[in-house]
Amino acid sequence: MPPTSPRLGAILLAGGRATRLDGAQKPLFEVGGRTLLVSAVTAATDASARPITVVAPVLDEALPVTWVREDPPFGGPAAAVVAALDSWPAETGPEWTLLLACDLPSARPAVRRLMGDMMLLPTDTDGLCLGDGSSRPQWLTGVYRTGALRHAASALPDRGRDQPLRSLVAELAIAVVAAPDDLTRDVDTWQDLEEARARADRAAHDRMEPS
Repeated sequence: MPPTSPRLGAILLAGGRATRLDGAQKPLFEVGGRTLLVSAVTAATDASARPITVVAPVLDEALPVTWVREDPPFGGPAAAVVAALDSWPAETGPEWTLLLACDLPSARPAVRRLMGDMMLLPTDTDGLCLGDGSSRPQWLTGVYRTGALRHAASALPDRGRDQPLRSLVAELAIAVVAAPDDLTRDVDTWQDLEEARARADRAAHDRMEPS
């Protein structure tokens, strides 16, 4: 890897249909005083990720990110990752790629957990992701070797169109790290959003309480 290449890049997925939320733009929901999109970008920035590529229409022009879309739009998460990888130069891209969905209220602590655990990975492992309370892998809260992702992407038919992310990572050697539900709980419904906002309000109240 050339010495000028960044070690970590980030691909943030923010362009889904949100059918269970009446088509609302989930990444722009505010939780704890900031949008879910800003939380995801901040998490990637805190991890020194570069580049940071968001797969979505432009939702916030002020953010220091690059925007791309899969073709055609709404092609699913695998197609979104393929589109982002294709936008990076193969020769000077990052060694590692952070994959993160932009519907995660706890994006910053989740990414901090990933960065800490990444240091412990065996050299023959292609990446790691967090697992929820039932140990189910959360592929979009993970960090992966970029070369392994590119190789897997090249084998997908139709550039991953209409395929789940599992189709991209199924053949990779990925460690699944058990994590508290608070780190992996995303926003898929209006009730999820209400609960996330309530948790954020309680956390803010607790921080203000005198010790």
